[in-house]
Amino acid sequence: MIVDLGLFHKQAHKITTKSALYQSIFWVSVSTVFGLLIYFGGPYAHLEGGVHTNLTGSDAAVLYFSTYLTEYALSVDNIFVILLILKYFKVDETYYHRILFWGILGAVIFRAIFIFVGAILIHKFHWILYIFGVFLIYSGIRIYFEDGDEKIEPEKNPILRICRKYLPISNGDQGGQFFFKENGKWFFTPLFLVIVLIETTDLIFAVDSIPAAFAITQNEFLIYTSNIFAVMGLRAMFFLLAGIIDKFYLLQKGLSIILFFIGAKMLLEIFHIELNVYLSFTVIIATLTLSIIFSVLIPRKESAEAE
Repeated sequence: MIVDLGLFHKQAHKITTKSALYQSIFWVSVSTVFGLLIYFGGPYAHLEGGVHTNLTGSDAAVLYFSTYLTEYALSVDNIFVILLILKYFKVDETYYHRILFWGILGAVIFRAIFIFVGAILIHKFHWILYIFGVFLIYSGIRIYFEDGDEKIEPEKNPILRICRKYLPISNGDQGGQFFFKENGKWFFTPLFLVIVLIETTDLIFAVDSIPAAFAITQNEFLIYTSNIFAVMGLRAMFFLLAGIIDKFYLLQKGLSIILFFIGAKMLLEIFHIELNVYLSFTVIIATLTLSIIFSVLIPRKESAEAE
């Protein structure tokens, strides 16, 4: 990320679709290579049904890719909200990359805290996983019946209201700066508020994604690396999909099915019913693939009526 911002994108500029495609291929390739390294490594510590076991490299790789795909797909909803925030504040497209860089860097740090705190709690109180399972089933049902029309109301965000109340906010973006000094006094730009809003909304998304990761595997190493690779690829995916993301309208339904499935999988452990890691992986990748295919093949009802 340092090389990315310090070398390739030192000057603020609009990211082209071609550049976004190359970056997406790069991050997916790096994530895949990392999964292959996991495959050839091992054994890996694993907590299953409250019992510590060891995972083979192949099982660990399947769990890594299952978590990675789930987190990557959940990031699509994040893209919707980030796009709405940027449009709400009328941010110049030249600054999108810089904003997303710092927003995702913050997500990397906060998710690390969430994951390792969650891991400590689970090791001490294993029953927390069953609460995660119930929560994921609830989230899956809620997401399935949502209308999919995202709304953003920054004025109701408590952290943003505190910033506006206690921080001196300038009117202009000062050439893409987040804060600047004038006449011996520090001022914050609207772009700083955008970063704050993106960070707080990512924390809200983490409430769904982190329990989903723990429901797939309790190995902190696999959870954190899959989560971070998914988040790191979010910037490139944003520029690649920003203009066409509304076409994949069934992806939200697919995500709801996945959340429901892994939540139910977690609760089945109460009855000592273990689902094979390969079965879980197949369900996740098949659901995502079919959601995308059907989104393309079956037009939205609103679109059909408009035509």
